[in-house]
Amino acid sequence: MSGKFKKMVAVEPVNLTADAGERLKAYADYVELYPDAPENEEEIVRRIGDADAVLVSFTTYIGKNVLAQVPSVKYIGMCCSLYAEESANVDIVFAREHGIKVTGVRDYGDRGVVEYVIYQLVRILHGYDYPCWAEKPLELTDLKVGIIGLGTSGGMVAEALNFMQAKVSYYSRTRKPDKEKMGIRYMELEELLRENEAVITCLNKNVILLHDAEFAALGNKKIMINTSIGPASDMEALRKWVADPSNILCCDSKGAIGEIADEILAQDNVICMNGCSGKTYQSYELLTKKVLENMERFLAE
Repeated sequence: MSGKFKKMVAVEPVNLTADAGERLKAYADYVELYPDAPENEEEIVRRIGDADAVLVSFTTYIGKNVLAQVPSVKYIGMCCSLYAEESANVDIVFAREHGIKVTGVRDYGDRGVVEYVIYQLVRILHGYDYPCWAEKPLELTDLKVGIIGLGTSGGMVAEALNFMQAKVSYYSRTRKPDKEKMGIRYMELEELLRENEAVITCLNKNVILLHDAEFAALGNKKIMINTSIGPASDMEALRKWVADPSNILCCDSKGAIGEIADEILAQDNVICMNGCSGKTYQSYELLTKKVLENMERFLAE
């Protein structure tokens, strides 16, 4: 591979800094950044055309049907989190089989997620601009909080709440001894749901862990905050749980609720700010830095 791409196309807005267009010119002879998301696969193929480098965020899926029609592509830079191939919005297996390098980033918007969780819990517990959850305003101190998914953002949320002297427990596919040394307890999922007053889901995209049995264990008069990019719950099970007005569901975007978002957002116990808690000035800067570093490493190979 030469020291530069011939043509680089961002098929949708990729959330880089305002000067990214100019900075990307150092990596490609020609750069084209589309201001909106493509409506279908045909449009994705048209936008990519004969490009050898593609940038994509988390809203557009580039699967094998697309990749098979754009043989010039040698590199795809995911300008979003890449934690596992199965949850990626690029068919990485097909790409690898056809000599296409796919890179992604991690850990660039997590601080905003932590701040969002603290913000939501404080306003609900104190009743600042939302009906007070209990008879009297409460601190985070001694609140029983369960974290489902203890990756980077889940771990940071757990540490922040632990610092505020909440009683924090977690469920994860793998145990986290470093967190347990801080006093953050491991629980199996059913126990965690049953024993905690607030539950924070911090899962990878396309991971659905909460079904009817899990919501039965969770019970009512609970707070649930989903910080995942997509839903963490089965839709019908979630619909039944939020039908009880004593339960509170919080998320930053409609996508975190799922296909029933428009239906349940009218309920007073569903709080959605229609934004992205991880999108801060600092996160754009860090995302851009990591995306450019990925390109530099690839071009240096």
